[in-house]
Amino acid sequence: MDKPNILVVNDDGIEAPGIKALIEVAQEFGTLHVMAPDKPQSGQGHAITIHDPIWVNKVDHYPGIEAYECSGTPVDCVKIARHVYFEKVKFDLCVSGINHGSNAAINIIYSGTMSAAMEASMAGIPSIGFSLMNVAHDANFDGSKHYARKIIEFALSHKFQQANLLNVNIPDLPIEEIKGMRICKQGISGWEEEFIEAKDPRGKPYYWMAGHFVLNEESPNSDINALGNSYVSIVPSMYDLTSYPALDELQNLNSDE
Repeated sequence: MDKPNILVVNDDGIEAPGIKALIEVAQEFGTLHVMAPDKPQSGQGHAITIHDPIWVNKVDHYPGIEAYECSGTPVDCVKIARHVYFEKVKFDLCVSGINHGSNAAINIIYSGTMSAAMEASMAGIPSIGFSLMNVAHDANFDGSKHYARKIIEFALSHKFQQANLLNVNIPDLPIEEIKGMRICKQGISGWEEEFIEAKDPRGKPYYWMAGHFVLNEESPNSDINALGNSYVSIVPSMYDLTSYPALDELQNLNSDE
C-alpha cells in the first residue's frame, strides 16, 4: 500500500524546533510535504495575504523531504501547498506545529498554528494542531513527540465522521509526569489585555500590547483543567461559528418583508 500523504505546516517558521520535532515523528507514518512560513507568524489567526505577492523557496533543511518556505501566513501556506506546489497530492492528514506555547481555550482564535490546521480541515483533510505549553526556543519536545506519535497513529487508522480538526495541547512536563490524554471542551479562560504607551522621537504615541492569561474555568471537562492536572488536552474543533441555541431564540426576526 502507498504511504499516507501528510502535509506539515506551522506558524513559528520553517526552522523552528517545534516543526523539526513534528517532522521527526510524522515521517514515521507517511510521505511528508512541508510548507511553512519563512519567519515567525504567531498570532496571525486566519489571516491571508491579498495586498502583497507571496514568495516560496525550496529548502533542504530536512533530507529526503520536499519542503518549502513561504513568505505568507500559515493559512497562505496551506492554500499555496494545496493549489500550487502539491496540487496533485491527495492528503490523508495535515499536522500543524508543534507550536511553541499554548493554544488552549481562547488562544485557538488567534493561533496561526490552529488556523492552518483549520484551513486544511475546511478542504476535507483531517487535521491536527499540536502545541507545547512552553514558549522557549530550547523547549524539550520529548513529551510532545511521544503524544504526537500516538495521536497521529490513531488519526491515520480511523475514519472520522465528526472529528476532522483536533486541537492538542501538551503540558511542559517530563514524559513520566504526564498522566495521559483527555478529550475536552474548549475552555473559557482568556487574556486580560493592557496597552503600554510610549512616544516616538517626534512625540507621537505608539503602543505595545501586553497582558496576562486569566484562568476562569468551572468545568472539569475543559482543556485548561486537563492541562492543569498534567493531562494532554484534545479538543475536537470546527470552523462553523453558528450559535445553534440562538437560532430558536431569534425566530421572531424571521420575515418575508
